[in-house]
Amino acid sequence: MLPPAPPSGRFDGAVHLFPVRVYFEDTDLSGVVYHANYLRWFERARSDMLRCLGIDQRGAHDAGEGAYAVTDLAIRYLRPARLDDAVLVRSHVSDISPATCRIVQRAFREDALLSQATVRVAFVAPTGRPRRQPRAWVDAFHTVLVAPSEATSSEQEGPISA
Repeated sequence: MLPPAPPSGRFDGAVHLFPVRVYFEDTDLSGVVYHANYLRWFERARSDMLRCLGIDQRGAHDAGEGAYAVTDLAIRYLRPARLDDAVLVRSHVSDISPATCRIVQRAFREDALLSQATVRVAFVAPTGRPRRQPRAWVDAFHTVLVAPSEATSSEQEGPISA
């Protein structure tokens, strides 16, 4: 018998959906999710989004082409998540340049927005210097790029069920 596959997300249009369950280890002494765990959930959701787009980060790293590095991160906490909550991380690409990509991520519990982050990642050579992303990756990002007007209206919406 094969083991179950790890949790995975999916795209609904240009928005990547990634479900997360809050476990005891995610909470702090007060019983709410520790602030740094939102960053871990957002990182997992971004990695899964790239995998769903066909972007092979490990292959690029192993081939000596480079890897993504976070160059800018802004996060806002609005409501706490608690033990056993089902959280849905919604991610979308909001900006692309030859070397960077900006991704907006939101964590929801049902209709309640819990946290929001904007992350800019840069593709860097093994030396740490910025370099152009592989063209196929830029093309993949363009297939799910959310226009600024769409991003503004999507902020008003509730979550999409997974």
